[in-house]
Amino acid sequence: MKIATAAYPVSWCPTWEIYAQKQRDWVQLAASNGADLLVFPEYAAMELAAQAGEAAAGDIQGSIDAVSARVPKLNTLFGDLAKEFSLHILAPSAPVREAERTVNRATLFTPTGAAGHQDKQIMTRFEREDWGISSGGPLKIFETTLGKIGVLICYDSEFPLLARALVEAGAEIILVPSCTEALEGYWRVRVGAMARALEGQCVTVMASLIGTEPRLFGVESNTGMGGIFAPMDEGFPPTGVMAEGSLNKAGWTYATLDAAKIGHIRADGHVLGVQHWSEQPARAGEIIIEPLRAK
Repeated sequence: MKIATAAYPVSWCPTWEIYAQKQRDWVQLAASNGADLLVFPEYAAMELAAQAGEAAAGDIQGSIDAVSARVPKLNTLFGDLAKEFSLHILAPSAPVREAERTVNRATLFTPTGAAGHQDKQIMTRFEREDWGISSGGPLKIFETTLGKIGVLICYDSEFPLLARALVEAGAEIILVPSCTEALEGYWRVRVGAMARALEGQCVTVMASLIGTEPRLFGVESNTGMGGIFAPMDEGFPPTGVMAEGSLNKAGWTYATLDAAKIGHIRADGHVLGVQHWSEQPARAGEIIIEPLRAK
């Protein structure tokens, strides 16, 4: 399969027509380059708030309400694009109101019209303390014609037990849509994504929101680039970097993946991290404190 992951520039889209055309242009470009799987970033759907006007888009609750109300229309758009271009697409994540809580949700669309969503598991301080975003539903594995796919939204990629649960359930590819304001945030997520690829002997795909738009609450300033990461093992690059974009440069980053290589290294790689994971508890179960003193 050919994977395309986005460094997607946030912009002011005051009408649905402008927004929809932007998404179509991005999807069409990736399709024209032979992509099978597209990954858009976390919170890129905040662009939808512009349709409610500047006052709502710049307000904490106003922006959430404006975007959440338009998510059904967003889902229809990306569902249609996935079918039209015969692609799997992880659409931009969005805040979604569910009863008494708001979750951060990304939805994966398939060429057949099937779709499934993944909610973010662990909230950042900004999401908890300022935005009021809550943890959503459980982790999921999406069984697709491209393989078994999991999603860890941004901060989730920094927690190894989440990725481990996906790997133990069979995940071969983990998608990491991300939104980070500062360079250190980008690198936290990137290091997390690369570590999860190493530990889980899987491929991780990081997408980034980039650019500035001071009128959109929560995504005023963004830093990052696209990247596709693999275990440092037979059949993959020795650096673990299958492909990476350029910092803060808009566009798709592409890599071609033979998913059979993942099964091969899990069974007979130079190292067997997935198989040997279970040896950790016994080795970490007893720690000896040994004072070292000069004689």
